[in-house]
Amino acid sequence: MRGWKMVLVLLVLLLTASTSFAAGFRLPEAGAKAMGMGFAFTAQADDPSAIYFNPAGLTQLKGQNVMVGVTYVRENGNEFTGTTPVDNQTAIKNETQESLNFYIPNAYYTRTTADGYIAYGVGIFAPFGLGQEYNNQNTSIFRNQITKIDLQTIVVNPTIAFKINEFLSVGAGIDWMYGRAKLEKTPWVPGVGNLYNVELDGDGDAWGYNFGVLLKPTENFRIGANYRSPFTLKVKDADVNIGNTSPAYGLGILGPTPTNTRGNATVAMPATFALGAAYTVGKLTVEVDADWTFWHSFSSLPITIQNQVPTLRDTDAPKNWEDVVALRFGAEYRVTDPLSLRAGIYYDPSPVPASTMGPELPDANRMNYTVGAGYKIGAWTIDVAGMYIDKKDRTVNNQVNSTPTVQGTGFNGTWTGDAWLAALDVGYKF
Repeated sequence: MRGWKMVLVLLVLLLTASTSFAAGFRLPEAGAKAMGMGFAFTAQADDPSAIYFNPAGLTQLKGQNVMVGVTYVRENGNEFTGTTPVDNQTAIKNETQESLNFYIPNAYYTRTTADGYIAYGVGIFAPFGLGQEYNNQNTSIFRNQITKIDLQTIVVNPTIAFKINEFLSVGAGIDWMYGRAKLEKTPWVPGVGNLYNVELDGDGDAWGYNFGVLLKPTENFRIGANYRSPFTLKVKDADVNIGNTSPAYGLGILGPTPTNTRGNATVAMPATFALGAAYTVGKLTVEVDADWTFWHSFSSLPITIQNQVPTLRDTDAPKNWEDVVALRFGAEYRVTDPLSLRAGIYYDPSPVPASTMGPELPDANRMNYTVGAGYKIGAWTIDVAGMYIDKKDRTVNNQVNSTPTVQGTGFNGTWTGDAWLAALDVGYKF
């Protein structure tokens, strides 16, 4: 396991500033072909990324297949206009998050027996990620809540699939997740100002499972279903570093000065379920999917501190996120035997209620637009895709002002933002 963990640490470092690109902090970017079709891929699942989208689809592949890829993300920083619980708590302020560039990796290996009735393989992908960064840890208008957050995950997913007959295939797998979390903020008190800079940085792992079903009622019609279990990522013995302490501690105003210590955090990641239907007419294949994310598991974000003082205590921020269903539509047109063109669109509702939304994830409903292409050269396959994420403007009024004994939360104001993505997968069959 040690060797695997070192590999995964390196992969996680590729996610240099992870963020979320489905509603909440889910990352569906596990395959370029699927992205080109708006991730409406549960019923097709006909390349190695089936390990993620529907493992039953592995029985459609032949021989051995390797596919590796990466998704480049450019998130234009969200912009905020409104009030926050720091400095003048009623003055209108503006802040723009840092624009982020990073990469989401994926890799798959599959093998199908000669008779086509058993297929197996392993996938590596990043199903969840959350990240935001504000410009200055000491002056950000959100500094008492968050100035930087990174949640980065990588999953290793061994999978096996069985073709029961010409109409039914099933597949299942075990998921091991490695995750890393980092949090920075600067608590603030009216009349005193910034108290200190605090940074929590740690890692942990979690286990899950997945299974899928693929039905072929006719030669041209396919129905697919895919379930992935929840994960409970426990970040244990994380470093908690304190810096830039306020002089008020030396004057005895605020009690003992916080010092470097250890902390724990628990992140509950949701189960997902997708149901899709695909139909082929000549050179055209169209698919529609409904994709559920059961965000009710993310009810809070508990953080515990080992050596507490009055200004550095355990927290358990309520989240109370809601289950959502995304609607996905995609199409592929096979122009020639080696060339395919793709397009997709999907609606992705936000699970974040206005009452608990914070600056760590100012989420909103999204419309996502995708295009893609695939080309075969002998045993090689190249897939590319692009996606534009249009986050709808969202106004929230949930501000709770700071007092000498209570850290303020929330904000009153409006958020705007968008993002661009580009994906590349290269596959080889042997």
